[in-house]
Formats: sequence, C-alpha cells, structure tokens
Amino acid sequence: MRKPEWLKIRPPAGERYFELKNISKTLGLATVCEEAKCPNISECWAGGTATFMVMGEVCTRGCRFCAVKTGNPNSWLDHEEPQKLANVISKANWEYVVLTSVDRDDLPDGGAAHFAACVSAIKAACPTIIVEVLIPDFQGQEDPLKTLLASRPDVVAQNIETVERLTHPVRDRRAGYQQTLTLLQRVKTWEPDIFTKSSIMLGLGETDEEVRACIADLRAHGVDILTLGQYLQPTHKHLPVERFVTPEQFKEWQQVAEEEFGFLYCASGPLVRSSYRAGEFFMKGAVEARKAAANNRQTASNHQTQSEGDWT
Repeated sequence: MRKPEWLKIRPPAGERYFELKNISKTLGLATVCEEAKCPNISECWAGGTATFMVMGEVCTRGCRFCAVKTGNPNSWLDHEEPQKLANVISKANWEYVVLTSVDRDDLPDGGAAHFAACVSAIKAACPTIIVEVLIPDFQGQEDPLKTLLASRPDVVAQNIETVERLTHPVRDRRAGYQQTLTLLQRVKTWEPDIFTKSSIMLGLGETDEEVRACIADLRAHGVDILTLGQYLQPTHKHLPVERFVTPEQFKEWQQVAEEEFGFLYCASGPLVRSSYRAGEFFMKGAVEARKAAANNRQTASNHQTQSEGDWT
C-alpha cells in the first residue's frame, strides 16, 4: 500500500541529531529511535530527546511488527551501561528521559535488576530528572516488577500494542493481552503515585469496536496515559499494513480516550509512537505538579506537628 501524504517524513538531519548519534555510538549505547526505525527521530533528536534502549540490541522475542533484531544474547549484559547512561544524560542537561529495553527472557529476572540500576544511576546523577520507563512484561512475574519499581521511575509504560483478537499473531507468543493489563494494574496498585502508560498501533486489521474495547480495558486497569499511532511495516518480512488511519480519525480517538474514558492525556496521530515528545511535555508537567503537591502536603504536616509540639 502506498503511504498517504500525511505519513511522508524527512530523513534524519540536523546538528543535534548527529551529535546524539555520535555520543550513543561512541559509548556503545542503543536507542530505540534507530533500532525501531521511528519516524519521529529527526524531530525528537533535534529537540534533544532520545529514548535509550538498555540491555543490548538483541531481543529474545520475535514480535511480527517490530524491527529490533531477534536472537539469544546468552545472558550478556554491559555492566557499565548504567553509569554510561548517567554520564551522557547529565552532560546533555535533559529534564526528561525515556528508557526502554529489549525483552531478555534469557535472564532469570528478565533484566529487571539491570534496568533498575540504570534508573538509579540516572537519578543519582540528575536528582531532578523525570525518568519514564517502557518495560518488558517479565513474563508476568511479580518480583522482577517490584525490583524495577524500587528504583522509583516516574512513569511506567508497557505497551498493549494491539487489540485482544490480534495479540497473536502481532505479538510474540510469550507476550499476552491480559499479561500486559495485569502488569499495569499492579504498578498502579503497588505504587499509586507512579503514572502508567500504554500504546496501541492502528492499521493491523482491528475494528473500531475492538479499539474501543481495548481503550476501555486499559482505563479499567488504571492506565493514566495512552498513545495511538499508525502501524508502519518496517520490512517486507513483517506484517503488512491493512489500512491507513486518517489524522481526523486519530483525533476522534483522542477525544474518546480523554473525554469518554477519562485518560489524563492521549497522544493520537499517524506518526505518534509510545515515546513521543508531545506526550513527554505533558508528563513533565503532570509529574512536577504531583511532586509539588506531595511536598506541600509534607510541609503542611511538618507545620502541624511543630504546632502541636508547641502546646505540649
């Protein structure tokens, strides 16, 4: 199928883009922007935003929509990666950073401890930074998720990817529709102050009724933020595009998500991806507002305690 006009994008360019590309290449860091052939790479990198992919470039799963390489990393990890990331991000002086990873089913904890070490190192180097993580499902295990949450990311995302009927064949057999919903619900139950987020690709053969049901399921499991974007076939070996959804239709889905189902924010458009600058700007404001409210509550509590002490 030929791409419509609204999906045509410029090739990556710009001084900031090449600077980030050189930094990540020199330190052996991977970005999902490149690995997943994201159409927004020019816009985001030019603006100084990148989504780093930790734990290597080889995924143990083989989802039929994804351009990331599939294989067996044989338990390999770069144990210097957390500090490398912290060094790069602190020098870049960013206020918001996104970390994602390949699936590492070859590791007993799915890589949760390494992922958490990356978050902790970044927070230690940049105490005020906001960290969003797009995480694996850890095969539904609770302990690895708890390990990750202990590093205190500000936003936790796990992508549902598609509607329930299309989960298989779209996603690897080890992934699951309910598995993703359960993970997101656990995050919100265990850590209510952490924002949760998920993403749906359109154009894989889903019906409007199925999209609405998926949106409803995500909200029912406590998801705060939703992104919807057009699926684009990365190579001829991947699933074909069944239809191109118009910008007007994406706008309608945004209104449905926000006004009908009550999501805090929905980024919806043909070129929107899970990590998207417009969404990050919103999240930055939301996280800062929540932190300010928590600080105000703590200050008020301290004043009350002090006042009560004056009367004893």
